[in-house]
Amino acid sequence: MATTTKIEEVMDLMPYGLYVVGSSDGEGDADGMMADWLMQVSFSPRLLAVALERDARTLQNIKTTGVFSVNLLPQTDPGMALASKFAQPYYEAKIAGRAENPARIHHKLDNVAHTLSARGCPMLGDAMAWIECEVDQLIDTGDHVLAIGRVMEAQHTREAEPLTSTFTGWNYSG
Repeated sequence: MATTTKIEEVMDLMPYGLYVVGSSDGEGDADGMMADWLMQVSFSPRLLAVALERDARTLQNIKTTGVFSVNLLPQTDPGMALASKFAQPYYEAKIAGRAENPARIHHKLDNVAHTLSARGCPMLGDAMAWIECEVDQLIDTGDHVLAIGRVMEAQHTREAEPLTSTFTGWNYSG
């Protein structure tokens, strides 16, 4: 049986795309989060899935509104800088060991060019493409929830290679 260290070491080798998943609380407060566990799961209907931590604010928003967006970031230094802004959790208290200001909230869309779709989902101005989905299914799986979304709209806004964990050197193997 493999040890946890070896499992984590091997899982860290897996490359991921890095995406900003956008959502809204249904009352006009939009937000975005970094996600790397995302994939297309069906051609017909066109579905994609994203894995979200059970306590993620984005998951709360998705459950409330039934919609979310996916922003594909360009594989550039500015794309990486934009991604890093969304790597923080919404609630500071979610990060174990942070004692400086646990009540702090990160409004990650502040000072980020974006528009809101008719459904209230944020589309980042510097994204290379975006996708908007309506929730098809929410599936409890391990310590995450898999949100499967039916693609409703998509827009390719600029030519670029998509941002990946290989480019950034980041990994998320849990």
